Amino acid sequence: MNTQSTGIHHISSMVKDPQRTLDFYGQVLGLRLVKQTVNYDDPGMYHLYFGDEVGTPGTIITFFPIPGIGQGQVGSGQVGVTAYLVPPGSLSFWEGRLQEQGVQTVATERFGEASLLFEDPDGLVVELVERDSSKRTKWHVAGVSGEEAIVGFAGATLLSKDPEGTVRLLTELFGFERLEEDEEWIRLKGSADYGNIIDVKKTVLPNGVPGAGTVHHIAWRVADGEHYATWQDAIFDLGLRPTEVRERNYFQSVYFHDTGRILHELATDVPGFQIDEEIEELGQELQLPSWLEKERAQIRQSLPPIVIPKGEHK
Repeated sequence: MNTQSTGIHHISSMVKDPQRTLDFYGQVLGLRLVKQTVNYDDPGMYHLYFGDEVGTPGTIITFFPIPGIGQGQVGSGQVGVTAYLVPPGSLSFWEGRLQEQGVQTVATERFGEASLLFEDPDGLVVELVERDSSKRTKWHVAGVSGEEAIVGFAGATLLSKDPEGTVRLLTELFGFERLEEDEEWIRLKGSADYGNIIDVKKTVLPNGVPGAGTVHHIAWRVADGEHYATWQDAIFDLGLRPTEVRERNYFQSVYFHDTGRILHELATDVPGFQIDEEIEELGQELQLPSWLEKERAQIRQSLPPIVIPKGEHK
């Protein structure tokens, strides 16, 4: 068995306020809250998952809302930009929608692709990229049609302390193709139809500072956990240190830092988010893994109340 990842599984970031995040990603950007749970390593905080109608791998962004957390600073050892895929011809719609919400946008282009850059309420840098894809979302919110709705991830930009080391990891371990480069970026491509374009910045920036508005880690797709031992051996062979397999209820995970100090996760496509909720009910109620159920009352009391964004599965 060869190690290979087709693309991004999810990206996890840190924010301050859960409701503000719900409102922005659920109402303004039109993503679906597919799971309302807690950080299993620190159950006193939410872990909120957004994606398409079912949280398909490659569409999932997750947030750890931490009230009182300091503002982070984007830099080396982090994901620099989280990029979403939107249908061709929809950028002008998004520019207008974001500006109506008081969000400043910057039109830009990289490797011939038009995109729109902006910051979310916590300062996380987000990009909308026009690119053809066979995929469309079946989740819709008021004011956003299927011809404009976010499909999933386009990809991400990585800011590494060792850019060539990060590129070697993605090409030699994950099987990404080195597609093209210019003076500033190296572009890599995975085999998935979306969540598959990674741009690695050639310049080494000052170290990033974790905090609100920064990405905690980027997760890569693994079909299932059957071959995690092979993955762990291959990571060890690169001189890196993978964790043990960790149970995340909706997927299994292995974590490691690369030589560029970026935190990576391998996450399985299965079992997915419908193991404890029907598709129409996803994200509506707090879900806890079996080992935390006995603490539900205490956990519930420690979490602030939230209002779930409205949308329609069709």
